[in-house]
Amino acid sequence: MISLALVPDSRPLFSCTSVTYSQGIHEIAKKEIQITRMSKFRLAIIGTYPFIFLLFSLATIGQSNNKLHQKAIVIDTHNDFISQSIEKGFVFDQNLKGKTHSDLGRMDQAGLDIQIFSVWCDARPDAFAFANREIDTLYAILKRNPSKLKMIYTPADMKYVIKKKMHGAMIGVEGGHMIENDLSKLDSLFKRGTRYMTLTWNNSTPWASSAMDESENKIPADKRGLTSFGRDVVKRMNELGMMVDLSHVGEQTFKDAIAIATKPVIASHSCVWNLAPVFRNLKDYQIGAIGKNGGVICLNFYSGFLDSNFMKSNKAFFELHKAEKDSLLASGKNKFFMEDYLFQKYSAEVESMRATLSMMMDHIDYMVKRIGADHVGLGSDFDGINSAPKELNGIEDFPKITDALKARGYSDKDIKKILGGNVARVFEENQR
Repeated sequence: MISLALVPDSRPLFSCTSVTYSQGIHEIAKKEIQITRMSKFRLAIIGTYPFIFLLFSLATIGQSNNKLHQKAIVIDTHNDFISQSIEKGFVFDQNLKGKTHSDLGRMDQAGLDIQIFSVWCDARPDAFAFANREIDTLYAILKRNPSKLKMIYTPADMKYVIKKKMHGAMIGVEGGHMIENDLSKLDSLFKRGTRYMTLTWNNSTPWASSAMDESENKIPADKRGLTSFGRDVVKRMNELGMMVDLSHVGEQTFKDAIAIATKPVIASHSCVWNLAPVFRNLKDYQIGAIGKNGGVICLNFYSGFLDSNFMKSNKAFFELHKAEKDSLLASGKNKFFMEDYLFQKYSAEVESMRATLSMMMDHIDYMVKRIGADHVGLGSDFDGINSAPKELNGIEDFPKITDALKARGYSDKDIKKILGGNVARVFEENQR
C-alpha cells in the first residue's frame, strides 16, 4: 500500500474538498481492522485511497499554479526572434516549434502577455538603418495579426492588451551604437516604439564602454564609462520615458549611468556574478544599486550565465570540434552561425551541458534575498541563446517557472511581481 507521511504535528500535508486527509486516514485505519472480513477486491480498493488522494492533491496544486500564471501579467524583456527572422527567414506567425524558441502560437501556451523584442545588430556602419529594418519586420508581424498582437507604446496600451486578452509587443534596442552618436536618432527610435535601449552591446561606443571591452582591458581605465555625450544620452532617455538598460555595460559605465539616472533602470537580461562569474553578470554592488534605484533585474536564461561550469564545458566542446569550427569561420560564417550549427549537429553532446531550472531559481533567490522581490523579473534571451535550462525548451515552458517559484515558497503576490508586475511598474514610472 502506498502511504503519505504526516507532518510532525499530525496536520495533513494535503486536503480534499469533501473530506480532509486526516479523516481519510482514520477511515482507512478503521477498515483495515476488519481486514479478515474483506474480500481481496475490497482490499485493493482501500490500498489505492492514499494514492488517489496524492494524485488529486497534485492535480489541485497544478490547477492552482496554472490559474496564478494566467492571472499574472507575464512579461519577457528580451527575445531575439527578429534577428532570427531576418537571418533565417523564420515567420513569427507560423508554427516554429523545434526550430526556434518562440512563435505567436506558443505565446498562448506560455501565458505570455507582453514580449519585448530585441532590435540588434553588431557594430556596422549602417546600424541605424538596420535597426529600422528590424523594426519594420516587427511591424509587418503586427499588421498580419491585428487581433492577436498589438504594439505597446504606453502603460494604457499595456492595460488595454491585458483587458482584451491579446498579446503585446514592445521594442528594446540592444546597443547604443544604433543611434550612431546622434540624439535625433534616439528620438526617432523612440517614436517608432523603442521603450528601452541597452547603452552598449558587447562592443563599446565612442561614449560608453562595454562589459566585454572593460573585462578584456581593451579600454584604458581613464577612458572607461560615460563621456559627456553618454551622459546626455541617459538624460534624454529619461526625458523621453525610454528605460535605461544596463545589461552588457562595463562597470564604470554602470556606475556613471545609475548615478545620473532620474528614473528606475533595468537590466534586461543578466544574472548573478557570484553564482556564475562571467563578465555579463552583475556583482553584488550592482544588484544593490539597481534595487536602491527602484529598478528591476530580468533574469537571463542562458546556461553560461546560470551555471559556473558551463563555460568550461563549452570550451571543451569547441576544442573537440575545432576542425569544423575553423572551417565554418574560414568560409565566412559568423561566430553565432558557427555555434548554432555545431550545437544543432551535436545536440546529444550539448544536452548534458545545459543548466537546470533549479540553478535558475538559485539566481532568483539570490537577488530576492539581496534586494527583495520588487526588483526581479524575466529576460529570457530566447532565440538569442543556444543553451537554456533543460526544462525550458521555449516560451511554451514559462508556466514551469511559476511552478518552480511556488515550490520555492514564494507568495502569489511576489510571483506576480517577478513574472511581470515589476517590469510593468518600471515601465509606467519611466513614462511619467
